[in-house]
Amino acid sequence: MHETFDHTADLGLRIRAADLNALFAEAAQALFATIVEDLGAIAPVHKLDVKIAGADREYLLFDWLKELLYHFDAEHLLLSRFEVSIGDDGLQGSAWGEPLDRARHELAHEVKAITYHGLRVEPVADGWLAEVIVDI
Repeated sequence: MHETFDHTADLGLRIRAADLNALFAEAAQALFATIVEDLGAIAPVHKLDVKIAGADREYLLFDWLKELLYHFDAEHLLLSRFEVSIGDDGLQGSAWGEPLDRARHELAHEVKAITYHGLRVEPVADGWLAEVIVDI
């Protein structure tokens, strides 16, 4: 589950999930739900593999989302399906999507960057919580 919250000229994403892997996958979905109006309109035809070294959960989340946003900015690749595995040495993830097709994909917000401000990833009573603020 994810929701948004207003933050000055930015947009906050609050993500909750039962486990850490699902949290990172849900965070990626929240990012692309901010970029495009309908995630369901994105066909999972291209696979993107991502590997990020590190142990700090906040930095892993930042780097994961930054990498996905880079592929949208550089290649106009919209992503809608995500699988993530967090280990002691970092993150391995896969994302599926397709190039932006303006005839089928309506963009919602221009996400310029992922920010460190207010970034958090922490365990909570029913699983995990993350908050990320994106510059729009």
